[in-house]
Amino acid sequence: MNIFLSEPGIVCALGGSLAEVRENLFAGSAPGFCTTDRYSPGRALSLGLVTTPLPDLRAWPLAERSRNNALIAAAFAQIEPAFRRASAAIAPERIAVVIGSSTSGIAEGEAAVAARARCGQWPADFDYAQQELGAPARFLARLAGAKGPAYTISTACTSGAKALAAATRLVRSGMVDLAIAGGADSLCRFTLAGFSSLQAVSATRCNPFSVKRDGINIGEGAALFLVGRVAGAVRLAGWGESSDAHHISAPDPQGRGALAAIDAALARAGLAADALDYVNFHGTATRQNDAMEALAFARRCPQVPGSSTKPLTGHTLGAAGAIEAALCWLALTDHAQRLPPQLWDFEPDSELPPLTFVEVGARAQRTPRHALSTSFAFGGNNAALVFSRHD
Repeated sequence: MNIFLSEPGIVCALGGSLAEVRENLFAGSAPGFCTTDRYSPGRALSLGLVTTPLPDLRAWPLAERSRNNALIAAAFAQIEPAFRRASAAIAPERIAVVIGSSTSGIAEGEAAVAARARCGQWPADFDYAQQELGAPARFLARLAGAKGPAYTISTACTSGAKALAAATRLVRSGMVDLAIAGGADSLCRFTLAGFSSLQAVSATRCNPFSVKRDGINIGEGAALFLVGRVAGAVRLAGWGESSDAHHISAPDPQGRGALAAIDAALARAGLAADALDYVNFHGTATRQNDAMEALAFARRCPQVPGSSTKPLTGHTLGAAGAIEAALCWLALTDHAQRLPPQLWDFEPDSELPPLTFVEVGARAQRTPRHALSTSFAFGGNNAALVFSRHD
Protein backbone atom coordinates (compact mmCIF):
# COMPACT_ATOMS: atom_id res chain seq x y z
CA MET A 1 0.00 0.00 0.00
CA ASN A 2 1.44 3.39 -1.01
CA ILE A 3 1.34 6.12 1.63
CA PHE A 4 1.69 9.72 0.50
CA LEU A 5 2.84 12.89 2.19
CA SER A 6 1.10 16.13 1.33
CA GLU A 7 2.87 19.40 0.72
CA PRO A 8 4.15 20.24 4.20
CA GLY A 9 3.44 23.16 6.47
CA ILE A 10 6.69 24.40 7.98
CA VAL A 11 8.08 27.17 10.15
CA CYS A 12 11.73 27.31 11.25
CA ALA A 13 14.85 29.47 11.04
CA LEU A 14 14.63 29.22 7.24
CA GLY A 15 11.29 31.03 7.15
CA GLY A 16 7.63 31.06 8.04
CA SER A 17 6.16 29.49 4.89
CA LEU A 18 7.05 26.73 2.46
CA ALA A 19 7.92 29.31 -0.21
CA GLU A 20 10.30 31.15 2.12
CA VAL A 21 11.87 27.92 3.31
CA ARG A 22 12.38 26.76 -0.30
CA GLU A 23 14.05 30.01 -1.34
CA ASN A 24 16.36 30.22 1.66
CA LEU A 25 17.15 26.50 1.74
CA PHE A 26 18.58 26.33 -1.76
CA ALA A 27 20.30 29.70 -1.35
CA GLY A 28 22.00 28.52 1.84
CA SER A 29 20.53 31.39 3.84
CA ALA A 30 18.91 31.17 7.28
CA PRO A 31 17.42 34.53 8.32
CA GLY A 32 16.45 33.20 11.75
CA PHE A 33 19.98 32.27 12.79
CA CYS A 34 21.39 34.64 15.41
CA THR A 35 23.73 34.81 18.39
CA THR A 36 21.96 35.54 21.67
CA ASP A 37 22.03 34.75 25.38
CA ARG A 38 18.23 34.85 25.63
CA TYR A 39 18.12 31.20 26.67
CA SER A 40 21.59 30.98 28.21
CA PRO A 41 22.14 34.11 30.34
CA GLY A 42 25.74 35.23 30.31
CA ARG A 43 26.73 32.97 27.43
CA ALA A 44 25.81 34.00 23.88
CA LEU A 45 25.05 31.04 21.63
CA SER A 46 24.20 30.63 17.96
CA LEU A 47 20.55 29.54 17.71
CA GLY A 48 18.00 28.83 14.99
CA LEU A 49 15.07 31.09 15.88
CA VAL A 50 11.62 31.38 14.37
CA THR A 51 11.34 35.12 13.74
CA THR A 52 8.06 35.23 11.81
CA PRO A 53 4.89 36.20 13.73
CA LEU A 54 3.01 33.24 15.21
CA PRO A 55 -0.74 32.83 15.76
CA ASP A 56 -2.20 34.42 18.89
CA LEU A 57 -3.58 31.69 21.17
CA ARG A 58 -5.13 33.96 23.81
CA ALA A 59 -8.62 32.84 22.80
CA TRP A 60 -7.72 29.23 23.62
CA PRO A 61 -7.97 27.68 27.09
CA LEU A 62 -4.96 28.46 29.26
CA ALA A 63 -3.72 24.87 29.11
CA GLU A 64 -3.33 25.16 25.32
CA ARG A 65 -1.33 28.39 25.28
CA SER A 66 2.35 27.79 24.60
CA ARG A 67 4.91 28.79 22.02
CA ASN A 68 5.14 25.15 21.02
CA ASN A 69 1.45 25.10 20.17
CA ALA A 70 1.75 28.42 18.34
CA LEU A 71 4.42 26.85 16.13
CA ILE A 72 2.03 23.95 15.46
CA ALA A 73 -0.80 26.37 14.65
CA ALA A 74 1.45 28.25 12.19
CA ALA A 75 2.41 25.03 10.39
CA PHE A 76 -1.17 23.72 10.37
CA ALA A 77 -2.52 26.97 8.90
CA GLN A 78 -0.44 26.27 5.79
CA ILE A 79 -1.96 22.81 5.23
CA GLU A 80 -5.45 23.47 6.61
CA PRO A 81 -7.10 24.06 3.20
CA ALA A 82 -5.71 20.75 1.94
CA PHE A 83 -6.75 19.05 5.17
CA ARG A 84 -10.33 20.33 4.93
CA ARG A 85 -10.59 19.03 1.36
CA ALA A 86 -9.04 15.67 2.21
CA SER A 87 -11.12 15.16 5.33
CA ALA A 88 -14.48 16.30 3.97
CA ALA A 89 -15.74 12.74 3.45
CA ILE A 90 -13.89 11.19 6.43
CA ALA A 91 -15.42 10.77 9.86
CA PRO A 92 -13.44 12.68 12.55
CA GLU A 93 -12.98 9.38 14.41
CA ARG A 94 -11.00 8.12 11.39
CA ILE A 95 -8.44 10.96 11.53
CA ALA A 96 -5.32 10.58 13.68
CA VAL A 97 -2.79 13.06 15.02
CA VAL A 98 0.81 12.03 15.78
CA ILE A 99 3.32 14.68 16.86
CA GLY A 100 6.97 14.45 17.85
CA SER A 101 8.17 16.83 20.56
CA SER A 102 10.76 16.96 23.31
CA THR A 103 9.92 20.32 24.88
CA SER A 104 6.16 20.88 24.66
CA GLY A 105 5.50 23.94 26.88
CA ILE A 106 8.61 23.75 29.06
CA ALA A 107 9.44 27.40 28.31
CA GLU A 108 6.14 28.44 29.91
CA GLY A 109 6.96 26.26 32.91
CA GLU A 110 10.38 27.89 33.24
CA ALA A 111 8.85 31.37 33.23
CA ALA A 112 6.28 30.30 35.82
CA VAL A 113 8.90 28.84 38.17
CA ALA A 114 10.93 32.04 37.92
CA ALA A 115 7.84 34.14 38.67
CA ARG A 116 7.00 31.99 41.69
CA ALA A 117 10.55 32.39 42.99
CA ARG A 118 10.16 36.17 42.77
CA CYS A 119 6.59 36.55 44.01
CA GLY A 120 5.92 33.44 46.06
CA GLN A 121 3.00 32.25 43.96
CA TRP A 122 2.28 30.78 40.57
CA PRO A 123 1.37 33.34 37.90
CA ALA A 124 -2.25 33.47 36.75
CA ASP A 125 -1.29 32.74 33.15
CA PHE A 126 0.31 29.36 33.92
CA ASP A 127 -1.28 25.93 33.80
CA TYR A 128 0.81 22.82 34.41
CA ALA A 129 -0.90 21.14 31.44
CA GLN A 130 0.91 23.59 29.13
CA GLN A 131 4.10 21.59 29.54
CA GLU A 132 2.66 18.08 29.41
CA LEU A 133 4.20 16.08 26.57
CA GLY A 134 0.74 15.10 25.36
CA ALA A 135 -0.23 18.75 24.95
CA PRO A 136 0.92 19.21 21.30
CA ALA A 137 -1.15 16.31 19.97
CA ARG A 138 -4.15 17.28 22.08
CA PHE A 139 -3.99 20.86 20.83
CA LEU A 140 -3.65 19.90 17.15
CA ALA A 141 -6.47 17.38 17.38
CA ARG A 142 -8.78 20.08 18.75
CA LEU A 143 -7.55 22.60 16.17
CA ALA A 144 -8.27 20.20 13.31
CA GLY A 145 -11.38 18.59 14.77
CA ALA A 146 -9.76 15.15 14.61
CA LYS A 147 -11.17 12.54 17.01
CA GLY A 148 -9.10 9.48 16.16
CA PRO A 149 -5.91 8.38 17.93
CA ALA A 150 -3.93 11.43 19.05
CA TYR A 151 -0.60 11.15 20.80
CA THR A 152 2.85 12.67 21.14
CA ILE A 153 6.05 10.71 20.58
CA SER A 154 8.98 11.93 22.67
CA THR A 155 12.15 10.03 21.81
CA ALA A 156 14.47 13.04 21.74
CA CYS A 157 15.94 13.75 18.29
CA THR A 158 14.08 10.95 16.49
CA SER A 159 10.61 12.10 17.62
CA GLY A 160 9.54 13.84 14.42
CA ALA A 161 10.74 11.03 12.16
CA LYS A 162 9.09 8.38 14.32
CA ALA A 163 5.83 10.35 14.28
CA LEU A 164 5.74 10.07 10.48
CA ALA A 165 6.49 6.35 10.64
CA ALA A 166 3.83 5.83 13.30
CA ALA A 167 1.21 7.73 11.29
CA THR A 168 2.06 5.63 8.24
CA ARG A 169 1.49 2.45 10.22
CA LEU A 170 -1.89 3.73 11.46
CA VAL A 171 -3.05 4.39 7.89
CA ARG A 172 -1.62 1.15 6.49
CA SER A 173 -3.27 -0.87 9.26
CA GLY A 174 -6.70 0.51 8.38
CA MET A 175 -7.20 2.00 11.85
CA VAL A 176 -7.57 5.46 10.30
CA ASP A 177 -8.02 6.94 6.84
CA LEU A 178 -5.94 10.07 7.33
CA ALA A 179 -3.35 11.39 9.78
CA ILE A 180 -1.75 14.72 10.53
CA ALA A 181 1.82 14.04 11.56
CA GLY A 182 5.09 15.85 12.15
CA GLY A 183 6.95 17.53 14.94
CA ALA A 184 7.33 20.74 16.92
CA ASP A 185 9.86 22.00 19.44
CA SER A 186 10.40 25.46 20.91
CA LEU A 187 13.53 26.95 22.41
CA CYS A 188 13.89 26.98 26.17
CA ARG A 189 16.61 27.22 28.82
CA PHE A 190 16.15 23.59 29.82
CA THR A 191 17.49 22.14 26.57
CA LEU A 192 20.31 24.69 26.28
CA ALA A 193 21.44 23.95 29.84
CA GLY A 194 21.21 20.20 29.30
CA PHE A 195 23.29 20.11 26.14
CA SER A 196 25.71 22.64 27.60
CA SER A 197 26.27 20.35 30.59
CA LEU A 198 27.40 17.70 28.09
CA GLN A 199 29.76 20.24 26.51
CA ALA A 200 27.95 19.63 23.24
CA VAL A 201 26.87 23.18 22.30
CA SER A 202 28.80 25.43 19.91
CA ALA A 203 28.90 29.19 20.43
CA THR A 204 29.23 29.69 16.66
CA ARG A 205 27.46 28.26 13.60
CA CYS A 206 27.76 24.47 13.76
CA ASN A 207 30.23 22.81 11.39
CA PRO A 208 29.13 19.23 10.58
CA PHE A 209 31.83 16.70 9.68
CA SER A 210 34.59 19.34 9.84
CA VAL A 211 37.84 18.71 11.65
CA LYS A 212 36.96 21.88 13.62
CA ARG A 213 33.44 20.81 14.61
CA ASP A 214 32.72 21.58 18.25
CA GLY A 215 29.04 20.95 18.89
CA ILE A 216 25.45 21.69 17.99
CA ASN A 217 23.24 24.74 17.61
CA ILE A 218 19.77 24.35 19.08
CA GLY A 219 16.84 25.54 16.97
CA GLU A 220 13.07 25.61 17.04
CA GLY A 221 10.30 25.02 14.55
CA ALA A 222 7.50 22.79 13.35
CA ALA A 223 6.61 20.78 10.26
CA LEU A 224 3.35 18.96 9.55
CA PHE A 225 2.15 16.66 6.78
CA LEU A 226 -1.09 14.98 5.82
CA VAL A 227 -0.37 11.26 5.70
CA GLY A 228 -2.81 9.20 3.65
CA ARG A 229 -3.59 7.01 0.67
CA VAL A 230 -4.59 9.76 -1.77
CA ALA A 231 -1.85 10.07 -4.39
CA GLY A 232 0.48 13.03 -4.11
CA ALA A 233 3.92 14.19 -5.20
CA VAL A 234 5.92 12.26 -2.59
CA ARG A 235 5.55 8.85 -0.96
CA LEU A 236 6.91 7.78 2.41
CA ALA A 237 8.35 4.68 0.81
CA GLY A 238 10.20 3.17 3.74
CA TRP A 239 11.13 3.60 7.36
CA GLY A 240 13.49 1.90 9.77
CA GLU A 241 13.90 2.11 13.54
CA SER A 242 16.50 0.58 15.83
CA SER A 243 18.14 0.91 19.22
CA ASP A 244 21.86 0.66 19.97
CA ALA A 245 21.44 0.17 23.73
CA HIS A 246 25.07 1.36 23.78
CA HIS A 247 25.10 4.46 26.01
CA ILE A 248 22.64 6.94 27.48
CA SER A 249 23.90 9.84 25.35
CA ALA A 250 26.60 8.55 22.99
CA PRO A 251 25.98 6.49 19.82
CA ASP A 252 27.55 3.14 19.08
CA PRO A 253 30.82 4.30 17.48
CA GLN A 254 30.62 1.52 14.88
CA GLY A 255 27.25 2.78 13.65
CA ARG A 256 25.57 -0.62 13.87
CA GLY A 257 22.26 0.78 15.09
CA ALA A 258 22.31 3.51 12.46
CA LEU A 259 22.96 0.96 9.72
CA ALA A 260 20.15 -1.26 11.01
CA ALA A 261 17.68 1.63 10.71
CA ILE A 262 18.98 2.66 7.28
CA ASP A 263 18.89 -0.89 5.95
CA ALA A 264 15.36 -1.46 7.26
CA ALA A 265 14.13 1.74 5.59
CA LEU A 266 15.74 0.81 2.27
CA ALA A 267 14.36 -2.72 2.46
CA ARG A 268 10.81 -1.46 3.06
CA ALA A 269 11.22 0.89 0.11
CA GLY A 270 12.57 -1.93 -2.05
CA LEU A 271 15.68 0.09 -2.91
CA ALA A 272 19.39 -0.44 -2.97
CA ALA A 273 21.47 2.27 -1.33
CA ASP A 274 22.93 3.40 -4.66
CA ALA A 275 19.40 4.21 -5.90
CA LEU A 276 19.31 7.19 -3.55
CA ASP A 277 19.69 10.65 -5.07
CA TYR A 278 20.09 12.63 -1.83
CA VAL A 279 20.77 11.96 1.86
CA ASN A 280 19.89 14.35 4.67
CA PHE A 281 22.46 13.50 7.34
CA HIS A 282 21.62 13.86 11.02
CA GLY A 283 24.93 15.77 11.12
CA THR A 284 24.85 17.43 14.54
CA ALA A 285 28.52 18.55 14.41
CA THR A 286 29.35 16.73 17.64
CA ARG A 287 32.54 14.68 17.64
CA GLN A 288 30.88 11.32 18.27
CA ASN A 289 27.72 11.58 16.16
CA ASP A 290 29.49 12.75 13.02
CA ALA A 291 32.17 10.07 13.35
CA MET A 292 29.57 7.32 13.74
CA GLU A 293 27.39 8.62 10.90
CA ALA A 294 30.28 9.09 8.50
CA LEU A 295 31.33 5.50 9.11
CA ALA A 296 27.80 4.20 8.55
CA PHE A 297 27.27 6.06 5.27
CA ALA A 298 30.75 5.25 4.00
CA ARG A 299 29.71 1.62 4.26
CA ARG A 300 26.46 2.11 2.33
CA CYS A 301 26.51 5.01 -0.11
CA PRO A 302 29.53 7.33 0.16
CA GLN A 303 29.00 8.69 -3.36
CA VAL A 304 25.38 9.77 -2.86
CA PRO A 305 25.16 13.57 -2.46
CA GLY A 306 24.20 14.56 1.06
CA SER A 307 24.11 17.39 3.55
CA SER A 308 23.42 18.22 7.14
CA THR A 309 20.92 21.08 7.08
CA LYS A 310 21.36 21.86 10.77
CA PRO A 311 23.62 24.88 10.01
CA LEU A 312 20.46 26.32 8.38
CA THR A 313 17.79 25.30 10.89
CA GLY A 314 19.65 24.54 14.08
CA HIS A 315 19.02 21.19 15.72
CA THR A 316 15.29 21.36 16.34
CA LEU A 317 15.35 18.20 18.49
CA GLY A 318 11.88 16.61 18.51
CA ALA A 319 10.93 18.52 15.36
CA ALA A 320 14.15 17.75 13.45
CA GLY A 321 12.98 14.55 11.76
CA ALA A 322 9.81 16.23 10.50
CA ILE A 323 11.51 19.45 9.37
CA GLU A 324 14.20 17.49 7.54
CA ALA A 325 11.49 15.35 5.94
CA ALA A 326 10.01 18.59 4.61
CA LEU A 327 13.41 19.58 3.20
CA CYS A 328 13.62 16.19 1.46
CA TRP A 329 10.12 16.80 0.09
CA LEU A 330 11.36 20.10 -1.36
CA ALA A 331 14.40 18.39 -2.92
CA LEU A 332 12.24 15.76 -4.62
CA THR A 333 9.77 18.30 -6.01
CA ASP A 334 12.18 21.04 -7.12
CA HIS A 335 11.87 21.55 -10.86
CA ALA A 336 15.43 22.90 -11.09
CA GLN A 337 16.81 19.75 -9.43
CA ARG A 338 18.46 21.75 -6.66
CA LEU A 339 19.62 19.92 -3.56
CA PRO A 340 19.78 21.17 0.05
CA PRO A 341 23.33 22.41 0.65
CA GLN A 342 25.61 22.02 3.65
CA LEU A 343 27.18 25.13 5.12
CA TRP A 344 30.60 24.38 6.59
CA ASP A 345 34.25 25.35 6.34
CA PHE A 346 35.20 22.64 3.77
CA GLU A 347 37.87 21.31 6.12
CA PRO A 348 37.11 17.58 6.37
CA ASP A 349 38.27 15.51 9.29
CA SER A 350 40.95 13.16 7.96
CA GLU A 351 39.97 10.63 10.61
CA LEU A 352 36.50 10.29 9.06
CA PRO A 353 35.80 8.37 5.85
CA PRO A 354 34.98 10.79 3.01
CA LEU A 355 31.39 11.53 2.02
CA THR A 356 29.92 13.56 -0.85
CA PHE A 357 28.64 16.90 0.45
CA VAL A 358 26.26 19.19 -1.44
CA GLU A 359 27.55 22.72 -1.98
CA VAL A 360 25.37 25.83 -2.24
CA GLY A 361 23.93 26.06 -5.75
CA ALA A 362 24.54 22.40 -6.58
CA ARG A 363 22.04 20.55 -8.73
CA ALA A 364 21.41 16.85 -9.10
CA GLN A 365 22.77 15.23 -12.25
CA ARG A 366 19.43 13.50 -12.75
CA THR A 367 15.89 14.14 -11.57
CA PRO A 368 15.94 13.17 -7.89
CA ARG A 369 13.59 10.27 -7.24
CA HIS A 370 14.62 8.92 -3.85
CA ALA A 371 15.88 10.64 -0.69
CA LEU A 372 16.87 9.34 2.73
CA SER A 373 16.76 11.23 6.02
CA THR A 374 18.37 9.98 9.23
CA SER A 375 17.75 10.87 12.86
CA PHE A 376 19.79 9.61 15.80
CA ALA A 377 18.91 10.24 19.44
CA PHE A 378 20.00 9.69 23.02
CA GLY A 379 19.93 6.10 24.19
CA GLY A 380 20.95 4.87 20.75
CA ASN A 381 17.47 5.55 19.37
CA ASN A 382 17.72 5.59 15.56
CA ALA A 383 15.27 6.33 12.74
CA ALA A 384 15.60 6.51 8.97
CA LEU A 385 12.98 7.54 6.40
CA VAL A 386 13.00 6.99 2.63
CA PHE A 387 10.97 9.35 0.44
CA SER A 388 10.18 8.67 -3.22
CA ARG A 389 8.98 11.00 -5.92
CA HIS A 390 5.61 10.00 -7.40
CA ASP A 391 4.91 11.15 -10.97
